[in-house]
Amino acid sequence: MNLKKIITITAVLLLSVSFVFAAGSSENTASESGRPVLRVAMECGYAPYNWTQTTDANGAVQISGSSDYAYGYDVMMAKYIAQELGYDLEIVKLDWDSLVPAVLSGTVDCVIAGQSITSERLQMVDFTTPYYYASIICLVKEGSEYENAQGVSDLAGATCTSQLNTIWYDVCLPQIPDANILPAQDSAPAMLVALDSGRVDLVCTDMPTGQAALVAYPDMVLLDFSDSDDDFVVSEEEINIGISVNKNNTELKDAINGVLATLTTEDFTRMMNEAISVQPLAN
Repeated sequence: MNLKKIITITAVLLLSVSFVFAAGSSENTASESGRPVLRVAMECGYAPYNWTQTTDANGAVQISGSSDYAYGYDVMMAKYIAQELGYDLEIVKLDWDSLVPAVLSGTVDCVIAGQSITSERLQMVDFTTPYYYASIICLVKEGSEYENAQGVSDLAGATCTSQLNTIWYDVCLPQIPDANILPAQDSAPAMLVALDSGRVDLVCTDMPTGQAALVAYPDMVLLDFSDSDDDFVVSEEEINIGISVNKNNTELKDAINGVLATLTTEDFTRMMNEAISVQPLAN
């Protein structure tokens, strides 16, 4: 997932003043319990990774400064990490383009928000080992001329879009022959609305987002070319999902890596499936 130039410039500027802050160390903040607080940023609007709900159902965590609650795979992971490290957890809701700058400035300790571990991001922040491995899929509407596509070449000429500053938009969509690529959408929900409303023929996203979309939009069809010789070409770094931390906070990165080492790929899949099953509109 590539960041826009303006975001990169903003992040670099923030990095220059980040040394004034606590370098993202949550040890400088304690809760009423006396335990350190792990401040985790996410969009709270990117199901099944994270979303906003009005109650604490299923163990959701209240969003800092809000009466609403956050839940999803990222919250489940944040809760597990905080528990294993002996921290209290604070969820900070930010828009996508504010996540990396928040880590750089020390406003939050880390970001758990479905971020790919890209070389561009690694120039600004560090990442833990992956906490999920995502694959690339497309969504179309039932009855679409692309409904039976068997590979990327079968999508030729499609009008399409995806989420802003993602590998889906920057890397995958340009691989569709003669694609009519519309401006990127600000969020995953906006991307799905564009498809549902008929403004585009297809959207590109990752498997968990696609599976979640099918629950909310049962008339959508998921296209998975992973078993085809005509799949999207992406690097391993672009589908490995990690937790970003400040480069000066190696202690926190190492601690989180220690927790992630206790989990298996099967654990990740089980947790993601649970998140999909309880996402809004799932029942």
